[in-house]
Amino acid sequence: MTCVSLILFAIHLLTACDTQRQVSEEPTLTVTLEPLRYFAEAIAGDKFKVISMVPKGSSPETYDPTPQQLVGLDKSIAYLRIGHIGFEQAWMNKLITNAPHLKVFDTSEGIDFIQETAHDHGDHHHEGGIEPHVWNSARNASVITANIYAALCELDSPNEAYYQHRRDSMLEVIAQTDCKVRKMLQQADSTFLIYHPALSYFARDYGLKQICIEEGGKEPSPAHLKELIETCKRDNARVIFVQQEFDTRNARLIADELGIAVVPINPLSYEWQTEMINVAKALAK
Repeated sequence: MTCVSLILFAIHLLTACDTQRQVSEEPTLTVTLEPLRYFAEAIAGDKFKVISMVPKGSSPETYDPTPQQLVGLDKSIAYLRIGHIGFEQAWMNKLITNAPHLKVFDTSEGIDFIQETAHDHGDHHHEGGIEPHVWNSARNASVITANIYAALCELDSPNEAYYQHRRDSMLEVIAQTDCKVRKMLQQADSTFLIYHPALSYFARDYGLKQICIEEGGKEPSPAHLKELIETCKRDNARVIFVQQEFDTRNARLIADELGIAVVPINPLSYEWQTEMINVAKALAK
């Protein structure tokens, strides 16, 4: 190896080491689920690494963190919770006990919540309380964005101007998304079915009626299925939304009976804007 080559190789090693050191020193934020990671990364930019506790494809209603996640949480300086989802209800106190240094921020503060009734949900029970799917709403997304901005400014005040610029950009994306959805829904169906009520806030924002196939958080009874079919006929519902976390058999049974569309959606997707528009497109067809 020539002298020049040795020098270049040494520079490469030093650069690699410096990069590794920068990565290792990058502060980490933990959030509950992927849509919240979308908003947090949009505002944090390159100042923080953001990780989700509930991974892609898992339900935030029933997910249990792995031992590796609990160990890894110790590396985060703050936890941004979505608000009142099942995972947080079951695990938040344990997570704080496991990592007492964590600063916890509730990104749902200031949201006008929908109150739900008590019901059993699979292997656990929901007390009557707050409907937790707050992120599926442009109005709520703006509140979540403002709360993330405030949290980041508290954690890293020297970069407040940086976060403010990125917050404003995110608010513009949310406003544009809201405008597109409203335009698409002008001639859309006003009623839709969904297996699990993940679009309660979406429905409220746009004056829609959401009919849930679940009965008290469980598989619907034959009587409830019959009632749903009659309701669909009366309200001229043409779309049933299904999510990958839930069994779609009853949804397809209703769809076959009525000759209406079954539309897969993913309210837990990182691609928040895409999912909001996809729901509107399905209703506008």
